[in-house]
Amino acid sequence: METTTRPPAQAAAFTEKKYLTTLVFVTSLFMLWGIAITMGDVLNRHFQNVLHVSKAQSGLVQFSIFGAYAVMGIPAGLFMKRFGYKNGVLFGLALYAIGAFLFVPAANAESFGFFRVALFILACGLATLEAVAHPFVAALGDQRTSDQRINFSQAFNGLGAVLGPLIGGYFILRTGQEHSNDLESVKLLYQIIGAVILALAVAFAFVKVPALTDPHSVEAEQDAYAVPTTPEDLAEPKKLLQYPHFRWAVLAQLVNTAAQGGTWAFFINYGVEKMGFAAEKASYYFALSMVLMMVGRFVGTFLMRFIAPNKLLATFALGSITMCLIIAQSFGWPSFIALLMLNFFFSIMFPTIFSLGLKGLGSRTQQGSSFLVMAVVGGAIFPPIMGLVANHDVATAYYLPIICYVVIFLFGARFYKVRT
Repeated sequence: METTTRPPAQAAAFTEKKYLTTLVFVTSLFMLWGIAITMGDVLNRHFQNVLHVSKAQSGLVQFSIFGAYAVMGIPAGLFMKRFGYKNGVLFGLALYAIGAFLFVPAANAESFGFFRVALFILACGLATLEAVAHPFVAALGDQRTSDQRINFSQAFNGLGAVLGPLIGGYFILRTGQEHSNDLESVKLLYQIIGAVILALAVAFAFVKVPALTDPHSVEAEQDAYAVPTTPEDLAEPKKLLQYPHFRWAVLAQLVNTAAQGGTWAFFINYGVEKMGFAAEKASYYFALSMVLMMVGRFVGTFLMRFIAPNKLLATFALGSITMCLIIAQSFGWPSFIALLMLNFFFSIMFPTIFSLGLKGLGSRTQQGSSFLVMAVVGGAIFPPIMGLVANHDVATAYYLPIICYVVIFLFGARFYKVRT
């Protein structure tokens, strides 16, 4: 009987030289939507002050942002499949810029509803960029290192998340500035953001992207020298939702973004109401928490060289549960430090869930990416619910994310496995 000899296994490289320019540019996109997401949390507080909306109503800022992900997830995936990664990025940047420029008429009208429309369009751009960027980064090298690449790129999302509250705190919430109690600073800031995004889109139009083969889509890569010998080997590829690990990944991503959206939406409120900070000072502590998230992603990327990503995910979920329990007790500084550290522990969750969910999907990877982006709608649903509790006590509201972290723990501990 003839046997087939496998070549010796080689260590998987992080990426290849030909992909470096593209990887740098796509990684910058992660930073850009980090800025936009956390700026929404600054706007949440500012709208409470200027437009006189309640905490539950201001939670609709997050509903507008994350709700766009549910609407745009599948269209973004279809656009990417039809026109490619590069055009998907350009389309996402265009929507981002349009939404930013719509802040000008929204501020002139002093309309909370108009702002939500502008945020929705801007977030449609963010959803498109996320749907494209994750499989784009995964395609820039070996599938075995896709977890590391996505976590590395997401670390720069953490940098953007740091810059968002710093920029917002300085330009929008800063005490004593001329327009701290109106919408003029918001209007000016988003004009600048729109111009920067538009310029970036023009620059990327001139970047030459190398030909890509998505490593998740190469079925043979898993066992290039295997000979199909069973009916299962010769069967048609399964439908997307027939993969149990993918269904769990979608659920885990839904609750992850729910917990994240709620945590961020009321961080500044916690600082003001429980610690007695001015809103501007609380926004700077919010930026510090984002530094911890960025550190967590770099640490997580390093640890994944030694610890399986699913095990690290489960461990960090337990850390998040512990932090939420301490936050809810209103212990003063110990609870506030736990609130800061919560970002460290959920730092790796989004990219790791995303990467684990895409494993083994083959030709359905792009479709799977769209569903995982749509799961971000959890961030739309949860903040208004937490806001109802926060109207009575903002600390008590932090019991609610514990439910989410239990689900994430179960996914990382058991239900991540790819079953064919």
